[in-house]
Amino acid sequence: MDETAFAELLAKQAITEQLYRYCRSMDRMDNDLGRSVFHADATADYGGMYRGTGYGFIDFVYGAHAGMLAHHHQLGNILIAVDGNRAYSESYVTVTFRRRGENGALLGMSSCGRYLDRWEKRADRWAIVDRLYLHLTDESYPVADSQFPTTGARDRTDPSYELPRA
Repeated sequence: MDETAFAELLAKQAITEQLYRYCRSMDRMDNDLGRSVFHADATADYGGMYRGTGYGFIDFVYGAHAGMLAHHHQLGNILIAVDGNRAYSESYVTVTFRRRGENGALLGMSSCGRYLDRWEKRADRWAIVDRLYLHLTDESYPVADSQFPTTGARDRTDPSYELPRA
C-alpha cells in the first residue's frame, strides 16, 4: 500500500471515530466531547430546527435533550472522500427518544436523517467545518413502560467513562 492510500485510510478512520464521538456526546450529554467534533468556527444547518455554529448547536440540543428520559443516536452508511487535509462525508442517522407526555404517558419518538459534513484536518485533528442535516422522517407514538429498568447514565457517571482509553 502506498503512502497516500495509507494516509487516506487513517483519515477515514479518524473521521469515522469523530462521528461516533458525536453520537456518544449526544447520548451522554457530554458538552466537551460534542464540541470536540467541530472546529471552533464550524457552521451547522439543521433546517428549521437550528442554524448557527457547531458549538451553538451542541448547547441548543443539550437543552432539548434534557427533557428526555433517554435517547439513542446510531449512524450507518458512512461514506467519506478524502482530499488532502479536507474531507467530505455522508452518514445516515437514526435517533430514538423516550419522554413523558403532559399527562404522564410514556412516549417514544424515532427520527431519521443524513449528515452531510465537510471536514478539515487542523493541528493533526479532523473536525467538522460545516454540517448540513437533511431530515428524512420522524414519528411519535405511545409506548408501554419498559420490561427492564434503564441502565447507564446520560452523563459522565456512565460506566463507559471508566473503560480504558486508547
